[in-house]
Amino acid sequence: MADFDDSELPEPSLKNIIDQESLQWVFVGGKGGVGKTTTSCCLGVQLAKSRKKVLIVSTDPAHNLSDAFCQKIGREPTPIQGFTNLSAMEIDANDDMEKMQQSMVESADSSDDESGVSSLMAELTSSIPGIDEAMSFSELMKQVQSLDYDVVVFDTAPTGHTLRLLSFPTILEKALGKVMELKDRFGGLIGQASAMFGGGTPGQMQDMLLGRLEETRAVINKVNDAFQDPDLTTFVCVCIPEFLSIYETERLVQELSKFGIDSHNIVVNQVLFPEKDAEELSEWLDANKALLPKEAQEICGKMMARKKMQDKYIGQCFDLYGDDFNVTLMPLLDYEVRGVSKLKTFSENLTNPIDMEES
Repeated sequence: MADFDDSELPEPSLKNIIDQESLQWVFVGGKGGVGKTTTSCCLGVQLAKSRKKVLIVSTDPAHNLSDAFCQKIGREPTPIQGFTNLSAMEIDANDDMEKMQQSMVESADSSDDESGVSSLMAELTSSIPGIDEAMSFSELMKQVQSLDYDVVVFDTAPTGHTLRLLSFPTILEKALGKVMELKDRFGGLIGQASAMFGGGTPGQMQDMLLGRLEETRAVINKVNDAFQDPDLTTFVCVCIPEFLSIYETERLVQELSKFGIDSHNIVVNQVLFPEKDAEELSEWLDANKALLPKEAQEICGKMMARKKMQDKYIGQCFDLYGDDFNVTLMPLLDYEVRGVSKLKTFSENLTNPIDMEES
């Protein structure tokens, strides 16, 4: 892109993520269909070069990790063929929530003292809007934390779903904070309500319920603190050089800033000839157009129109984020990036920036 003087811009690669050894959580997100899964897999492949244990987790209900690596990946960490330190897993948050509520119901049907608390917790998670997904998210984080990986790369769902996912710690913390505030004013009532669901005295029920809530709150606070610590967590925004995608990325960056989540990397996928400039290609086409068959002229004309459009939005991307973000351009290829071999090759583009001054 000859229009850009990139000498003083942040390095146009994700090498900063590879080099930041303190990172434990890397979220990859953006609009649907922009290449989030490919970027997540490539980032995982690069991280595996320097980290002892790397895990890629898909939280998108429409999982694609199995397709990307060309092997079956399930709900448990699955070793990736060709690696000794890279695993992947696909998680369905809704299914996890159903299982969690089912376990609460089964616990409520038992005869021990905790049955009343479990029953009330089950009612709570099914009656407060949004809390079911938030509780599921807390269970997911507990599960991932217990797996003992050096770094976890999250292949997230499209932007709207991801923003809700990242807001869950704040939502839950506020909700549980309100419940804890009410315990002094309505403590007896909470205990009696718990006792009505079975087992124990009102006093015992209140203590057990509040203990369960406090335990959940502690996990959420820990997750929230980790999310807002740039040494531990960062978010990689993925887009393509088109208006809607760039607009969605701008909204995503603003929302992440509002949640206090670090974001300083943008990956632009599907770029036509990233190392060349539209004007340069246009000059070549004008000089050689007469020598080309009519069909070739039409094909080249459409390619040039697309290239000029992409250059315009890439220019806007650098104008918006170039001073503060590492903007990485990933080339459009002639083939699909599927399988370990192709992912390894393509992932090199994330850490070895394309020379934008080449001709």
